[in-house]
Amino acid sequence: MSAIECRDLVRIYTAEGVEVQALQGLTLDVERGELTAVVGASGSGKSTLLNVLSGLDVPSAGSAIVEGHDLLAMRERDRVQYRRKVVGFVWQQTARNLVPYLTAEENIVLALAVAGAPRAGRAARAAELLALFDLSAQADSRPVQLSGGQQQRVAIAVALANEPAILLADEPTGELDEHNSELVLGAMRDVNEQLGITVLIVTHDPGVSEHVRRTVQIRDGRTATETLRRVTVSDSGIESHTAEEFAVLDRVGRLQLPAEYVHTLGLRDRVRLDLTRDHVEVFRGDAQAIADAATTPVASDDDPALSRRARRALSEGEAGA
Repeated sequence: MSAIECRDLVRIYTAEGVEVQALQGLTLDVERGELTAVVGASGSGKSTLLNVLSGLDVPSAGSAIVEGHDLLAMRERDRVQYRRKVVGFVWQQTARNLVPYLTAEENIVLALAVAGAPRAGRAARAAELLALFDLSAQADSRPVQLSGGQQQRVAIAVALANEPAILLADEPTGELDEHNSELVLGAMRDVNEQLGITVLIVTHDPGVSEHVRRTVQIRDGRTATETLRRVTVSDSGIESHTAEEFAVLDRVGRLQLPAEYVHTLGLRDRVRLDLTRDHVEVFRGDAQAIADAATTPVASDDDPALSRRARRALSEGEAGA
């Protein structure tokens, strides 16, 4: 079972009689133990997705299963326990993550107390988490005495206090400089690798995607593309990093072409598709594109790689001759 499984997820907001569809049939799978980034422009639906997965919002339609919990079917009481036990959450704004008049240690202890953890083990758990993020020296410091990066690492510790299965982060580096962003992302990688916790980071910063193995791009409320990164080591011990982008195909066959492809080729309104033996070709649907395809030179009509369009153009040309 996946850690996160969303199918045809829809979220519609209504304000003053106007409906806004923030999620438009989104589909997403995240395997247990993955470190994944969800990227997209402002208004693409990524924050709405995170609110749904965290239990702070309820989708309008579709399905969302997180660690076996059906988010559409849960009662409010179950939803509260879900937020306390199953998922940890880190906000972009440091002020939303920490109680300002409590120390770093006290913030972690508070999260444990709210969840009903035994009193005897709270201090030890707080010390363990602060040590994990190299913050033991800041245990007695209040948020105002910490740097932005330290505050976010304490916030991650608070989110992990009750040993959730999944850590969700909404723009965790949005208010940080490059150095502190590196520290926070490094902390999330450590959480994923050392503790085996599934981590999902939502961000508009494309630089964040360099720190994760898988990046999912959302556009107009749907998953559009995925980028997978692989690390290979040669016989001489040299590491090489490769990234490959894939379009996401939903269960009825819909996909979104990357924006740069659409703009570069001037695709709009409608396109023509041709099926070859092992791939699909996409052509502009205007008259000039059709004429260009018909006059494209081809070597032989026996070539198995020829598309149906090329075969048709070849046969029509021979008939005209």
